[in-house]
Amino acid sequence: MGNLPPMSCLRSGLVTSIVAVLLAIPAGAVEIGAVKLTANLEEVRVVMDLSARAPHKVMALENPDRIVIDVAGARLATAARRAPGGVGPVKQVRMAHNAFGERIVLDLSHSMRPRSVLATRSGATGYRLVVEIAGRGARLTAPSTETISRDTEIEAPVKVQHAPPQARDLIIAIDPGHGGEDSGAIGKNGTEEKNVTLAIARVLERQLDAEPGMRAVLTRDGDYFVPLRERMRRARAHQADLFVSIHADSVRDRSVDGSSVYILSQHGASTEAARWLAERENAADLIGGVSLENKGDMLASVLLDLSQSASLTASHTAAEHVLHQLNLVGEVRRPLVQQAGFMVLKSPDIPSMLIETAYISNPAEEMHLRNASHLEKLATAIHRGLREYFYSDPPAGTRIAQLAQGASRPELATAEHDTDAKPPTL
Repeated sequence: MGNLPPMSCLRSGLVTSIVAVLLAIPAGAVEIGAVKLTANLEEVRVVMDLSARAPHKVMALENPDRIVIDVAGARLATAARRAPGGVGPVKQVRMAHNAFGERIVLDLSHSMRPRSVLATRSGATGYRLVVEIAGRGARLTAPSTETISRDTEIEAPVKVQHAPPQARDLIIAIDPGHGGEDSGAIGKNGTEEKNVTLAIARVLERQLDAEPGMRAVLTRDGDYFVPLRERMRRARAHQADLFVSIHADSVRDRSVDGSSVYILSQHGASTEAARWLAERENAADLIGGVSLENKGDMLASVLLDLSQSASLTASHTAAEHVLHQLNLVGEVRRPLVQQAGFMVLKSPDIPSMLIETAYISNPAEEMHLRNASHLEKLATAIHRGLREYFYSDPPAGTRIAQLAQGASRPELATAEHDTDAKPPTL
């Protein structure tokens, strides 16, 4: 997509670059001469004529569904300040100017994804920004020269000679819930959640480590207590691309069963953003190493919004893949990804999910959670979901990105069974 890439790229410097651009370009230095919108039932095109080259970013956000287009250092021309009317899946268009440039928001009737290109205009001055938007199931390609317009030419990419980089592995932080004196939920027959979550995490770790291009790290690898924020810190220290917290829920009604997958709620994100803003002098490790210290309230807020929006979007997409796979191996309590304010999901810079694998309070599910074969199935479902997510939009510079470009996708890797593995103890 032409919008923000996966969060691993943010840590490698994207946010730093965007911040530098925002600080360097005075707002209003580039004029947007027109905003044109065309659409049918499945596709939308936004075309903007710019007086000069300007950095931009495009984000697909959910709850509600919308596309956000930010053009750094830009301002709408007087004749272009009337927003186009809604058409097709676009319910309305909103435009706003701030200290860093112009923002155009397209409110959508359903989830869609964008791709953008900045092009020169042959025979005319300035540039043209084209954003193509299609449904989630459509295969988007960058708009070609012919599809933009006859008077537009895409800038030829600059060829830079690099030494062949060593493609990196994706890092998945697996967080076995509870531990030590914190037993978590306890089943009717005495099965402790802390043991179940560690058993599943170890199986998932073996599976991911056997997958070419992936590597797992555990926030705890034994029966000991780890504070919630320390779990987040450990994931960040490993530069994790994704954080997966494993749990087994409990409720009074013992008939309740099934799996659920959670991501951070908007309220949880807001409260965490407020905390980071209040303590930004201690936030040097946040959003790609960009410290919030000495940043004005407006800039610090923009940086957090940038990081959190991308993280929540990635979290939701990854969680959908995992939930789908869990539904294939057993009951799913809630068919849609849920949102809650769980502390371990609050890293602004790492996509995160919390998986309630089963209800340990349900006697039948408690027995399943004591069965090594069933734990293997749960771990495999999570593994398949994560694999599908990363292969659908692999981070640049990773081995998965290289494998995804191959003629055929590698088969699902399986780890050899650990003969020393034991089911959770009572």
